[in-house]
Amino acid sequence: MSYCIAMSNQSISDLLSLNHKVAIITGASKGIGAAIAKSMAEYGAKVVISSRKQEAVDAIAAEIKQSGYEATAIACHVGHADQLQALVDKTVEQYGGIDILVNNAAINPIFGPITEATSEVFDKIMNVNVKACFLLANMCHSYLKQGEGGSVINIASVEGLKPGMGLGLYSVSKAALIMLTKNQAREWGKDHIRVNAIAPGLIQTKFSAAIWQNEQFLNKIVGDIPAGRMGQVEEMAGLALYLASAASSYCTGEIFIADGGYMLT
Repeated sequence: MSYCIAMSNQSISDLLSLNHKVAIITGASKGIGAAIAKSMAEYGAKVVISSRKQEAVDAIAAEIKQSGYEATAIACHVGHADQLQALVDKTVEQYGGIDILVNNAAINPIFGPITEATSEVFDKIMNVNVKACFLLANMCHSYLKQGEGGSVINIASVEGLKPGMGLGLYSVSKAALIMLTKNQAREWGKDHIRVNAIAPGLIQTKFSAAIWQNEQFLNKIVGDIPAGRMGQVEEMAGLALYLASAASSYCTGEIFIADGGYMLT
């Protein structure tokens, strides 16, 4: 009861605050990851910008610092376990702990029927889109449970909920990530760690450029979306901010769909 009273006395702005929190965001050099990093920094978090190339993460970290917020750039290829461990170790060395993990890095090196995919492509997609999220979350687990309540946010996709043409293996990987999210949430609740997933629809990023740069293809897809448009990265960042903060303290194991109504069709 005392917990409920304490929560009720806090303003929404207080609940959304990430002051003194440390957040790791993978795939944060562009697109959704960069937008999430910027929003979390704006709300007080010390953000660790991670992606494969050092110069790319340096650029985003510099942009955040120029705005007066805290950021550290650490290059990491999530497909390599030793680099994941180095990311965790360097973060803890720099900031003393980890409160928030956003598993955003993902790949989709093939577009076409699954019969054309090789076992090498299958392994590559699963290693980055699923295994890396599993490994990094496990590496962060002992730190996430030390604070007031850790939060893991896995960036999935509506493709993990509804199969689409040409994205078969990507869809399989995101479906697996969704189930990983639910299992992590169930097992880690006792450790005061919440785990949720965001399932974006079509968002205007470099990752989805092959779709939205094809006007005919884009018009067909957008015509089936009730919102009548693509989503923007800032719209995903706001949802991630909510899930990272105390405003969502009673949410765990959930899949938050942000797709303009695509799943309704």
